[in-house]
Amino acid sequence: MFRDHSKLICDIGELAALFSDTSNLDTLLQKIVDMIAAHMSADVCSVYLFDDDTQEIVLKATRGLNAASIGQVRMKLGEGLTGTALAELRTVYEGNASLHPGFRHFSGIGEEKYASFMAVPILRGQVRIGVMTLQSVKANSFTPEDVNVFRAITSQLATTIEMARLLISLDKPVIKPVRAPELKFIKGRTGAEGFAYGEVVIAAVPSMDDIALGYEGRVFGLVELQQAVSAAETELKAMQQEIEAKLFDVASLIFSAQIMMLKDRAMLGAMETLIAAGVSADQAVRRVIKEYALRFESMPNEFIREKKYDVLDVGQRILVNLTGVRSSKDQIAGKIVIARELLPSDALKLSSQRVAGVVLLSGGVTSHVAVLARSLNIPLVIVDEPGLLELPAETKVLVDGTTGNVYVEPDAEVVNTFREKEASRLTASKVKKDLKEQTFTKDGQRVILLANINLLGDVPVAKDFRAEGVGLYRTEFPFIIRSDFPAEEEQFVIYRRLVESMKGHEITFRTLDIGGDKMLSYYDHSKEANPFLGLRSIRFSLRHKDVFCLQLRAILRAGAFADRPVRIMFPMISSVDELTEARALVEECVHDLKKAGIAHQASPVIGIMVELPSAVEVIEALAEEAAFFSIGTNDLIQYTLAVDRTNEKVADLYVPHHPAVLRILKRIAAAGAIYGRDVSVCGDMAHDLKYIPFLIGIGIRKLSLDAPFLPRVQARIMELDSKEAARHARELLSLSRIDDVTRVISALMPA
Repeated sequence: MFRDHSKLICDIGELAALFSDTSNLDTLLQKIVDMIAAHMSADVCSVYLFDDDTQEIVLKATRGLNAASIGQVRMKLGEGLTGTALAELRTVYEGNASLHPGFRHFSGIGEEKYASFMAVPILRGQVRIGVMTLQSVKANSFTPEDVNVFRAITSQLATTIEMARLLISLDKPVIKPVRAPELKFIKGRTGAEGFAYGEVVIAAVPSMDDIALGYEGRVFGLVELQQAVSAAETELKAMQQEIEAKLFDVASLIFSAQIMMLKDRAMLGAMETLIAAGVSADQAVRRVIKEYALRFESMPNEFIREKKYDVLDVGQRILVNLTGVRSSKDQIAGKIVIARELLPSDALKLSSQRVAGVVLLSGGVTSHVAVLARSLNIPLVIVDEPGLLELPAETKVLVDGTTGNVYVEPDAEVVNTFREKEASRLTASKVKKDLKEQTFTKDGQRVILLANINLLGDVPVAKDFRAEGVGLYRTEFPFIIRSDFPAEEEQFVIYRRLVESMKGHEITFRTLDIGGDKMLSYYDHSKEANPFLGLRSIRFSLRHKDVFCLQLRAILRAGAFADRPVRIMFPMISSVDELTEARALVEECVHDLKKAGIAHQASPVIGIMVELPSAVEVIEALAEEAAFFSIGTNDLIQYTLAVDRTNEKVADLYVPHHPAVLRILKRIAAAGAIYGRDVSVCGDMAHDLKYIPFLIGIGIRKLSLDAPFLPRVQARIMELDSKEAARHARELLSLSRIDDVTRVISALMPA
């Protein structure tokens, strides 16, 4: 039987979008199950919600089962077919459910007579919200199309349900944890080096309620609204221009969405209509902004939903200019921001607002936010301590980005000690006279030190620290910090600036590396269950060849302005086949540019990132095809040890000196030596002093690292004898226990 699923999805989407009264969540769910059951000709449709406190799934609405069972039927994660769907984050469909060994029977609810059973988890990202089920007396009554439409419906409902439950929870009395005042010292991990000391600001979702109601009794009109909107636009444009020089490649993009909103006639028109009806402009702003935020919140695409923060931020900015009342959270210059999580665009905004430092409660030291913080010179520490979010606004915090420690209300002696250390560190980093043009070991082995470039603003720093070239240019930032794929011409202008700034030096472009922890807000990633194992890096590029070729053309065109062949490096290569396919696209782009008479570099050097165990297993075959290898140790460690490098819960298992990792590094270096391919290391191991002897010992003669690390790495290399380093490497490679490796490495560290 034909069912018009599109109408059902639209009806439910409209119903969810109109929902605003949190006291009627149960009524909303009941309307939805009634609607779905009727449309699908199903005997039963039910919604179960997940209780975080009890870790149980609770029946909240049903059409077809005994209504008295609502609120009474409960099951644990993994219990029954419904619990299995939520526990494993997957759809469960059985044509004759009662015969399945996992079927859970509940006496008195009357479901034993239903054969067909389908359960779809209601998720927001990986957050468990609940489960929706369909049941029918007839066996095998649901089609694959029904499964797909059911998934679409649950996706629509996830945000509405989660927001309603959040708002309901706000009405409950909050018991403040007593742990916050007890916090004095928290051991974390270094995200970006540096020292910061100041009052804390807890980063939260922008809210209209952050603006103090100190203007009560005043009425604002249309002219004042127009002036406030104009002032807000001027502020945003000024913020863009302020960081344009340093962040040419991304700065002009981060506020574009908000500026567009300030020009949106529909949104402003709604405010003007309310004002014409006698509503004060401040209340008109609040109403319209909240309505638009809810619209974004109801979008099925998780990343589009995040744009609600831009809407709220715009509304807050208009209100500030309208009323003259500014929230204390707007004053963050010189303060320490504590946040549960941040987007790369958030880091850029914090930089423009001159934040002193950041404490992040999630992510990893190799995440893009941490990488970006290093380029922006924002001290960043990553800790697993939720109690920090409870600190009062006046609390003074010291962030030590060198050791990864956070001190709460430190005494004057501690603060003075760290100020002296920071002054010493900055002085040492500015002393360039001790840096050599070239780097040699104590026994004369040449080691090439290159710079990792994240933003074009890193180039002057790299040159200042005498980097011998660019070993890794991360091309993804112009993709991440924007609202659409950058055009070929936009990329060409950025790449040309890099090439012209580094003439006479080696330059390696890594092609687009997104996925995992580097998502594009404007691309639907289809809620991958494990994005680190999904459509990322070269897989994304080969799947979207139109996007890939635009980037390749831009690189090749920029190469026309270089005085040596540019190097193009493909990330996350897992097989010779992928390398061959990607290289063929480069050749195709060269042919097209030549045919069109566009200046370009015809013979780029093609290499690969080695960061997957599968690549290591075919490393000899890859060496026959690739001109160079660059070892991305961050991902290589992650995939070898099956440890998510952004997950603080398993951070202690992310061990670069694991015996398996060390042996893999040796195998890659050996293959490079046999086939005459240069092998570099561009992950965090390249700047970690305790691993430098091992890398030199296995034959690595090229390192790429963030420029500020160059002086200390050069100094460490100059202390080493390559033959002693080789003996050290052989000793480490003979060990099979992590503890033994740790002991040997520690013994070689200088006092």
